[in-house]
Amino acid sequence: MAIFSWRDTGNPEAGGAEHYLSRVAAGLVERGARVTVFTAGYAGAPRDEQVDGVRFVRRGNKLSIYLIGCLLLLTGRLGRIDAVVDVQNGLPFFTPLVTRRPVIVLVHHVHREQWPVVYRGLVGRVGWWVESRLSPRLYRRAQYVTVSRATRDELTDLGVDRARIAVVHNGVEPWPTSTGELPAKTEHPSICVVGRLVPHKRVELAIEATVALRRHLPDARLTVVGSGWWHDELAAYVAGLGAEDAVEFTGFVDEETKRRIYAESWVLALPSLKEGWGLVVTEAGVLGTPTVAFRSAGGTTESVDHDNSGLLVDSRDDFVAALGTLLTDEVRRKELSEGARWHARRHSWEQSQLNFAAVLAAALRGERVSAED
Repeated sequence: MAIFSWRDTGNPEAGGAEHYLSRVAAGLVERGARVTVFTAGYAGAPRDEQVDGVRFVRRGNKLSIYLIGCLLLLTGRLGRIDAVVDVQNGLPFFTPLVTRRPVIVLVHHVHREQWPVVYRGLVGRVGWWVESRLSPRLYRRAQYVTVSRATRDELTDLGVDRARIAVVHNGVEPWPTSTGELPAKTEHPSICVVGRLVPHKRVELAIEATVALRRHLPDARLTVVGSGWWHDELAAYVAGLGAEDAVEFTGFVDEETKRRIYAESWVLALPSLKEGWGLVVTEAGVLGTPTVAFRSAGGTTESVDHDNSGLLVDSRDDFVAALGTLLTDEVRRKELSEGARWHARRHSWEQSQLNFAAVLAAALRGERVSAED
């Protein structure tokens, strides 16, 4: 089978969606499938590579990849393909135009709110038209997979038949017990933000909240984990607020460092405009760190169990207030910490892989399913 995705996990712009893809691909390989991932090239990445049984073919960039992918699929240069997973990250790969094999559309979230933020003007309007109008018609016979009921509902609103949308949630890696106890929480009130540094992640809101909270909690600090093309703007914003001593940018970090920061932080802030699920929520939760996120982001209404594993808010003022509550109320914070562990442990990559493989098997039989894990 072939998976068409704009990015793979090695891409500097990779995030939770790419991690999901890598775990799904690994699960399919473990079950005997031959998996080819077609993705864009990037600095330092080989054009062709085999990693843990998964074949990677990297060609083009984020614009040319769509045409190149269709040509490779049409001409058979990706090899024998039984099925295609078409990852729609705003734009689809248009694979039904060049193959008669079963197509599974993987959608993490609908980009309605993001198009005008990232691409202003005509480009954003055309992108949203492709995603909301053209794509549902082009894939009207395809099986869909998404990571949350919230995204399933949005796809239904766009005209996708609910009976062929399967929900396969993200999983999470448990803390390796062989390493011993979790790192202790920091002595000072600490907030972390983890993810790509791009405008729609709205890291500015976490920076503003930290500055506001330091009026009453002068030792409060924010750690921003991740990289992205919006980094310089965020650094300038921090400097403009005179908050360099309150905000640390770590850049990209390895998995062990990321998990340590999750574990040491008192709370995870997720100010993102939109999330299909919010993988960082469960990653932090399994390490006992609750999340404050916006309800309107969509998938956060499932990754965060409101009032049990974290807090969901509806406004910027509420965002600041909720973070303040968890930084000042130790009893409440510990209650949500235990709830975050329990809620995160309900989700495993093994179950996600099993469910995705079941959806693929049904598609190969010519069936459409609406299963939910």
